[in-house]
Amino acid sequence: MKPGLLSLLLICFYACNRPAVPTVIIETERGNVVVELYPEKAPVTVANFLRFVEDQTYSGACFYRVVRMDNQPDNDVKIEVIQGGLKEDELVEKYPAIMHETTRETGLKHRDGTLSMARMEPGTASTEFFICVGEQPELDFGGQRNPDGQGFAAFGKVVKGMEVVREIQQGNDDGQLLQRPIRIIGMTLEK
Repeated sequence: MKPGLLSLLLICFYACNRPAVPTVIIETERGNVVVELYPEKAPVTVANFLRFVEDQTYSGACFYRVVRMDNQPDNDVKIEVIQGGLKEDELVEKYPAIMHETTRETGLKHRDGTLSMARMEPGTASTEFFICVGEQPELDFGGQRNPDGQGFAAFGKVVKGMEVVREIQQGNDDGQLLQRPIRIIGMTLEK
């Protein structure tokens, strides 16, 4: 078989057998946010998130933290995100942390609508996640938001419902914590 034909067959095989991009519907009391995930680029992070979706871990969770330009006076490097998950430390600590997949490794960037994992130190992310509002390069590998420069693990993006994300971000807060967290009714994997 000629090398060019073999390459063409391999490309066709890959295109026909590549897994579909998983899409998750995040149903909130303010409306739905639809995200697509990138398992080929961030396999560990996507598998972790999908496990929680399938186990209904996020049913009854909430969006509880909003970060805007006006509510981070002590940060030299400012960002804009909404953060969600289980919120309470005793609930979060029940789940094992996962390996940190940097944006340098995955090639993903923190752009408007990017879905990413919240963490303290690299390798401590488990259940808590955030969605970027606007471009957030300081959250990428080498960014200055965290002193370690490792950035955060981006693994998907909002494809529908950014108006819901922006509405949540504008909620009344006390030191970045929403006065009234927005309940996540559930998350489902779109078939």
